[in-house]
Amino acid sequence: MMFDLTPAQEAPFDGLDAEALADVGPLRRGKVRDIVDLDDRLVLVSTDRVSAFDRVLGTVPFRGQILNELSAWWFRQISDIVASHMLAVPDPNVTVGRKCRTLPVEVVVRDRLTGTTSTALWTQYAAGQRQIYGMSFPDGMTKNEQLPQAIITPTTKAADGEHDTPITEADIVAEGLVDAQRWDEVRTVALEMFERGRNIAADAGLILVDTKYEFGLDEHDRLTVIDEVHTPDSSRYWRESSLQTRLDQGLEPENLDKELIRLVYVEQGYRGDGEPPLLDPMSASRAAHVYAEAFELLTGTSLSPAPYPAAPRVEAAIRSL
Repeated sequence: MMFDLTPAQEAPFDGLDAEALADVGPLRRGKVRDIVDLDDRLVLVSTDRVSAFDRVLGTVPFRGQILNELSAWWFRQISDIVASHMLAVPDPNVTVGRKCRTLPVEVVVRDRLTGTTSTALWTQYAAGQRQIYGMSFPDGMTKNEQLPQAIITPTTKAADGEHDTPITEADIVAEGLVDAQRWDEVRTVALEMFERGRNIAADAGLILVDTKYEFGLDEHDRLTVIDEVHTPDSSRYWRESSLQTRLDQGLEPENLDKELIRLVYVEQGYRGDGEPPLLDPMSASRAAHVYAEAFELLTGTSLSPAPYPAAPRVEAAIRSL
């Protein structure tokens, strides 16, 4: 990386001005991105805001650009498996996407017994549960152990401000959230995407531990992957070269993903209840370096940070569409 990511740098990109874009289209401010509605398309603007535990915790420098460009890169790597919502990337922080009808289920694929949140596999297993997400787990498993095969542990897609709820694959069909034929397609595609992601990560010296996919249906009722794919926010990556040594020493794996931020809070005893403090500048800077490293390892290209301030540049890009 040929650039500096110190806490003293300029303020990160924290979103768009609704009034400045009033004549372009309505703007909705999400937790980590802003969305502009252009009637036939959506403009997804990735900000540097970062969330965990269903809350915005502050900003990580260049997070938006890294995730936006990396996800666009991944969409190209899986284009033979499934269509994506991406139409164009007119700015490092902007993706123009198809409008899709979002499926009401988030698909999480994993092949390790991991996690720190209340719905995580390891959290539930360590609490004595052996029937999790409709699947049976044997006694005697250890934290971070590899599973015999990749599994899907879905959740409902919660409304803003609410928590996702674990759900079994059988209940997804039984409750009519996704019909059986479509769910078979989702399951097949998700596992293929995960296997592709795992192989590309391995070539980069990384282990893709788990990942979240969101799917929608386009105007032709075609299954489409939406949101972002295989980024350090939506996936967990471990550095392969240090994994066994760290596990032998009783240490956590070396994460190149948002788990770094979650652990900052978990180490302080925070797991999502009450109001968290803002992410401290040093932790934000460390996360920025890790995100950038993951980008460069996976894509094999150097990150070229777009200059701040970002809002005028991004707004100009949207107006040019």
